Amino acid sequence: MATIFTPKLCTVYWHHKRSQYVVQNKKKKKPHSHYMGQLSVCSKLCYAIGGAPYQITGCAIGFFLQIYLLDVALLDPFYASIILFVGRAWDAITDPTVGFLISRSPWTRFGRMMPWIVLSTPFAVLCYFLIWYVPSVDQGKVVWYLIFYCSFQTLQTCFHVPYSALTMFISTEQKERDSATAYRMTVEVLGTLIGTAVQGQIVGMASAPCISAGEDLNSTDLQVASEVNITEPHVSLEHLRNAYMIASGVICSIYVLCAMVLFLGVKEQKGNYEVLTEPMPFFQGIRMVMGHGPYAKLVMGFLFTSLAFMFLEGNFALFCSYTLGFRNDFQNILLVIMLSATLAIPFWQWFLTKFGKKTAVFIGTTSVVPFLISVVLVPSNLIVTYIVSFAAGVSVAAAFLLPWSMLPDVVDDFKVQNPESQGHEAIFYSFYVFFTKFASGVSLGVSTLSLDFAGYVTRGCTQPAEVDLTLKILVSAAPIFFIIIGLLIFISYPINEEKRQGNNKLLKEQR
Repeated sequence: MATIFTPKLCTVYWHHKRSQYVVQNKKKKKPHSHYMGQLSVCSKLCYAIGGAPYQITGCAIGFFLQIYLLDVALLDPFYASIILFVGRAWDAITDPTVGFLISRSPWTRFGRMMPWIVLSTPFAVLCYFLIWYVPSVDQGKVVWYLIFYCSFQTLQTCFHVPYSALTMFISTEQKERDSATAYRMTVEVLGTLIGTAVQGQIVGMASAPCISAGEDLNSTDLQVASEVNITEPHVSLEHLRNAYMIASGVICSIYVLCAMVLFLGVKEQKGNYEVLTEPMPFFQGIRMVMGHGPYAKLVMGFLFTSLAFMFLEGNFALFCSYTLGFRNDFQNILLVIMLSATLAIPFWQWFLTKFGKKTAVFIGTTSVVPFLISVVLVPSNLIVTYIVSFAAGVSVAAAFLLPWSMLPDVVDDFKVQNPESQGHEAIFYSFYVFFTKFASGVSLGVSTLSLDFAGYVTRGCTQPAEVDLTLKILVSAAPIFFIIIGLLIFISYPINEEKRQGNNKLLKEQR
């Protein structure tokens, strides 16, 4: 029995394990490794379905929350900007905190990540539903939306950060993880399609009220509707509010269903080695992940490219409604973008396998630039807008797939360079989510505040010329600027295909 305890095996298992347990695992090591390496199509699909709730709710919030707060909840643009920015900023703060707590969580019979996912789900759907409810007390609206928006973002973090880190615990093989990530991104883009369809089509069936220039544009008190002759818009506004609540109820049901599929269909694995290092303090973990050069460059590069797409996402509904004049068609235009992105995911998975992930970043991200330019320069035409939207969706697919496909490579690179410090996957993933959500908060807050300064008219059928110009900048010039900065950072990203394959070989030798 003593010959079993070789130095190699002592680095594999917890120091408090007994000899009988080690012998048993040694006998089962080969089939266990095989299971960890290969994933069935069913497992990949169940894993992928778990990513849909984040994208469905995120898409609905990203595309519709701004216009909802302004034109349905009837908030002043200044207060709407505060809600959007504070909510996202708060969410960004909770991400590294949750990632740190997950890294210190004990292993349960359901795993380390799965309990966080399951326990957060019921509270998250409740808060999400209340975001789309308009309270009867006007003075308390701002506090209402701040509380439930921040609460939902926190609970969503408790779902998404462990789910993202779960990528590292479903297989030890890079090829299998990349394949599972491609499944996940396909379903997540499909989730954005579902979110756009559910929210857009249900809301689109309601009459979207507006006030013409000859009426009191600044009136937000429904009690004085008769004084400004807007009785019919008042009825339509109540109808529209009910439509938002119905849409949120449908999305909440989908959220719960996807969480159940993930829990029942995916088994989280410990892997064939365990962590020997003690859990590190919070700020030491921050210095560790941000001190890893490839990770810092990857995160900063995607921070700016994500900002580009978030500015586009957050303002596109208003841009279609007011600048292009497609008030009754914007939900269908958004649907075309998401449908195109869903169809393009397999193409980008093939492309990154054939030509490498770094090349895919440059080609995929820059392909949206001509369409961002054309959408503001070409005269308003519905057919042209549909064509441009479909083409832009191809680039949106690359923006979805590539960050999550490249993150495991950076984590593997850290493991190779720091073999004595393992088990920090949740921290790496949480900080990436932190930066992207912070970027989202900045984009939404800056956008809504810019519209306020430009003179945005709540519930106006038309907007001043300054608002049209601001929307053109927010959906075209600003995204192009951030894309250029992001790609300049990616030039120095060091993990190419040769480096990635080398890390994979070294990790196999360590195991």
